[in-house]
Amino acid sequence: MAFARRQRSVLPGFGLSLGFTLAYLSLLVLIPLSAAFIRAMGMSWDEFMQAVASPRVLASYRLTFGVSFLAALVNAFFGGIVAWVLVRYSFPGRKIVDALVDLPFALPTAVAGIALTAIYAKNGWVGQWLDPLWVQGVTKLSVAIPFVDWKAWLGGSIAFDRPGVFIALTFIGLPFVVRTLQPVLEELQPELEEAAATLGANRWQTMTRVIFPELFPALITGFALAFARAVGEYGSVVFIAGNRPMHSEITPLLIITKLEQYDYRGATAIAVVMLVASFTLLLLINLLQKWSRRYYRI
Repeated sequence: MAFARRQRSVLPGFGLSLGFTLAYLSLLVLIPLSAAFIRAMGMSWDEFMQAVASPRVLASYRLTFGVSFLAALVNAFFGGIVAWVLVRYSFPGRKIVDALVDLPFALPTAVAGIALTAIYAKNGWVGQWLDPLWVQGVTKLSVAIPFVDWKAWLGGSIAFDRPGVFIALTFIGLPFVVRTLQPVLEELQPELEEAAATLGANRWQTMTRVIFPELFPALITGFALAFARAVGEYGSVVFIAGNRPMHSEITPLLIITKLEQYDYRGATAIAVVMLVASFTLLLLINLLQKWSRRYYRI
């Protein structure tokens, strides 16, 4: 009996490759994360809850996850438009615009925070015009709907308040959506749109029934990446947020503050909550992505 010749692989055998993979991931990911959980397990339940559920910490959770979610939603919408324009249209300076999309990747986060603060401050290039309009709009909204504290929610200015946090998180999350959608758009043939138009579909029907189902899984992935990146962002936010406790203080900054106060247990406990929350949200988003692929491929 003739046996099929075993195909040679470029990489070493499965055992060696798997062992190297597990060792590499353990050193870089599993051991550091396990150390945080082990450190937190040294606390009693009452100490842990006091560290992670104080009013100041809960306010930082709401700001961090809430603004990160809003920034990821905005990036999903406008990032899709940017990716569409870069793929489907040719115009002067397109390569420059395409390179600018990667700027938040290459730019140090501290530099991004300083630049955004200088631009959107009350005396900045944009802030000197936009900040009075923002304050006026919040004031009018407070008069129209007086039973909601709009100033507490929307902030009294752009820089050094909650809008600054939103701008910074939107800035650092945009490339994730654009770079995730671009390969899918490049593979999406324009002939599909022409066929839909030939069959009588209008532009809205072509977008919702032909294009969007193909883009939806990639859009979910880009949203998840932008959201996860925003949740853990620190450098670009700390300069523009104002960092007021109970108002514009993000959770990563609170962890740094506790470390500076030598409250290592409290910082570790908050870090564990952030890890568990991030893993849970990413798992849910991945399950949604898997469902969307099955649903839209039928």
